[in-house]
Amino acid sequence: MSIFVDKNTRLLVQGITGKEGRFHTNKCIAYGTNVVAGVTPGKGGQKVDDVPVFNTIKEAMKKTGANCSMIFVPAAFAVDAILEAVDARVELIVAITEGIPVMDMIKVKNYMKNTKSCLIGPNCPGIITPGQCRVGIMPGHIHKQGGPIGVVSRSGTLTYEVSRPGH
Repeated sequence: MSIFVDKNTRLLVQGITGKEGRFHTNKCIAYGTNVVAGVTPGKGGQKVDDVPVFNTIKEAMKKTGANCSMIFVPAAFAVDAILEAVDARVELIVAITEGIPVMDMIKVKNYMKNTKSCLIGPNCPGIITPGQCRVGIMPGHIHKQGGPIGVVSRSGTLTYEVSRPGH
């Protein structure tokens, strides 16, 4: 069972050309996640390991049908990245970025009130549906497929502890 992501999720990665964005995008792809696009302003037309890069989310969504965004941009630019995703009507936005000021996130929350976008994060390990889709930084191999229990946590490390096989 999945709640937010599954085998039909079409992921775009904001900040795919950065070190962390590239690294974790490759981990998502290796897990089986359908990564269809990357977005880095000024780097449109490039590819990152066969994933096309676009300048804007709207362009990426139009050309790829992306419906989920994973954000790997520095804290100073993360709010703008989230708002761009909201304005483009991305259904699910997963903000991995840590260190975004609380007052900035209150503005984001208020901005999102009358939208259909859902935000997970910031400063989160992401979201996973075992065996189907991984959007984030959590190790995929520790999550068991087919069980009746879902885990929601504010701590990546504690999530990993309760998700490990044998616990």
